[in-house]
Amino acid sequence: MTPDTAGGRTVWGMKIYADLPGVGLRQFVTDLLVVAWLAFWIYAAFWVYDRVSRLAVPGQKIEAAGTGMAGGLGDAGDKVSGVPAIGGGLAAPFTKAADAANALADAGRAQQAAVHNLAIALVALVLVVPVSLVLLGWLPLRMRWIRRATLASSLRSRPSGRDLLALRALTRQPLRRLVRIHPDPASAWRDGDPEAMHSLAKLELRTLGLKGSP
Repeated sequence: MTPDTAGGRTVWGMKIYADLPGVGLRQFVTDLLVVAWLAFWIYAAFWVYDRVSRLAVPGQKIEAAGTGMAGGLGDAGDKVSGVPAIGGGLAAPFTKAADAANALADAGRAQQAAVHNLAIALVALVLVVPVSLVLLGWLPLRMRWIRRATLASSLRSRPSGRDLLALRALTRQPLRRLVRIHPDPASAWRDGDPEAMHSLAKLELRTLGLKGSP
C-alpha cells in the first residue's frame, strides 16, 4: 500500500480508500466489519462442523468393535481350520461370525460417512447466506467504487483531466447539482468556462470522496 499524492491510499495503482477523512474512515470501518462478519460465520461453520462431527463417535466405536471382533474371529477360524478332518467344519462358524463383525464395522463406517456429509451440508447452509451477501452485495459495490476512484484519481493528475472529469460530472451527476454550478452546465463545458469546469471536476471528485483537482 502506497500513499497517493492527494492523501489517499493506493495498492498496485488502484485507489482503495477515499481522500476525504470521513469517507475514507467509513470505508475502512466497513471493510473491517465485513472481515469480522466473514470471520464470525467461518468460526460458526467450524463450530457446527465440530459439534455435528461428534455424532460420528458411536460409529467409530462400532467400526472399532466390528473390526476387532472380525480380526479375532478370523484368527480363531484360521487356527481351528488346521485341525485334521474336522477343521473345516469347526472354522465355518468363526468365518460367519467374522463376516457379521465386518458387516458391523461397515455399518459403523457408513454412519460416520453420513454424519460427515450432514456436517458438510450444514456448514454450507451456514455459510451460503453471509458469503453471498458479501460476494453479491458488498464486493461489487466496493469494486465499482475502486474502479471509478482509480480512474478519477488518474484523470486528476493529467493536464486534460479536468475537462474529462467535468464531462463525467455532466453525464453522472444529478441535474440539481449541476445547475447549482451553472444555469447551463453543458454550454459552460462546451465553451470551456474555467470556473464551471473546475467546479464540475471538483463535484465529480468529491462525490467519490476524493479531493478536488488542483
